[in-house]
Amino acid sequence: MKLAVVGGGSTYTPELIDGFARLRDTLPVEELVLIDPAADRLELIGGLARRIFAKQGHPGKITTTSDLDAGVADADAVLLQLRVGGQAARNQDETWPLECGCVGQETTGAGGLAKALRTVPVVLDIAERVRRTNPNAWIIDFTNPVGIVTRALLQAGHKAVGLCNVAIGFQRRFARLLDVTPGEVHLDHVGLNHLTWELGVRLGGPDGENMLPKLLAEHGGAIAEDLRMPRELVDRLGVVPSYYLRYFYAHDEVVRELGTKPSRAAEVAAMEKELLALYGDPALDEKPALLGKRGGAFYSEAAVDLAASLLGGGGSSVQVVNTYNKGTLPFLPDDAVIEVQARVDGTGATPLAVPRLDPLYAGLIAQVTAYEDLALDAALRGGRDRVFKALLSHPLIGQYEYAEGLTDRLIAHNREHLAWA
Repeated sequence: MKLAVVGGGSTYTPELIDGFARLRDTLPVEELVLIDPAADRLELIGGLARRIFAKQGHPGKITTTSDLDAGVADADAVLLQLRVGGQAARNQDETWPLECGCVGQETTGAGGLAKALRTVPVVLDIAERVRRTNPNAWIIDFTNPVGIVTRALLQAGHKAVGLCNVAIGFQRRFARLLDVTPGEVHLDHVGLNHLTWELGVRLGGPDGENMLPKLLAEHGGAIAEDLRMPRELVDRLGVVPSYYLRYFYAHDEVVRELGTKPSRAAEVAAMEKELLALYGDPALDEKPALLGKRGGAFYSEAAVDLAASLLGGGGSSVQVVNTYNKGTLPFLPDDAVIEVQARVDGTGATPLAVPRLDPLYAGLIAQVTAYEDLALDAALRGGRDRVFKALLSHPLIGQYEYAEGLTDRLIAHNREHLAWA
């Protein structure tokens, strides 16, 4: 089995490598190719990846290349974890929206749209080159904004599934609180990428006992603290929202906070310098503890499980993924991309049935889906008017004066990445 990682020079990659090494019985990788245009970073991370495999006794071969076509040739699956424009572009996404009094964040709001506009054309080009080389390869997308990028891939006819680590993070946390293994925890996880709620936490499967009321009663304070939301709000909702919902439920508070401290991109850029220095140490043969602060916790385990099921080695499994709605949420089009539990096998992902959604959640999901329609249209066809309409439709923006100002700033800060600008 051959896997290719586009964006293999990311500081995330050792987390992925560690998962491949530990879970080699689940996903027996014979060859792993790390692909990245940044040759200097790629060699550092490739060296560490080989040492991690060697320490854990993994027999697989790890190679590195800046040649995308050569790297993806004959790959059974291609993982996408790229960041167009790097942390510098992310820093802009997180700062210029604040000038208009709007949240600056890399996956939602104006910053998220900027990232989508930069990313979708690049990802589609990569996917076409994968299809020319190996039309049967699966594409696993971890590149944000995952929902929009996955929808672009699926609409272009690619064999693609989107992946996020939010759900597996909740699963692991709830398993610890309940003192059970993660595999015993099934989440009623519903929504869009970075716009989800845990409606239930069930033991043993979709029909198991719902332990969410017990979790909220006994651990609600700690759960709310992790979300940085008031305990009273979580209790009133009776569900556990993704921490990304804080951008919606406490927008003005978040804007004030963001204006008083360095951007997350600046923090991550400083962390990456430290990580790359560690990766260059020839004695290092495991992922360093600092990587845990970088983000992407449990990404490797989710990626291994997903790839194993798609490639047939793991049989079918139930996992939270991003895939076509196909009637799962009846108030959305079938070709909307949602993030829910799905049965995954060699044919792809089939969403499981979900409970009827309260209008409080369904309304926001429908509005953000409409924004994603317009965002994808802007990413595929370009044009100032399309950017403006996408921004105007977003619930974190919604006023034409804000949308006008944000449109000008988005184009000015991203002109080098927008062919039409």
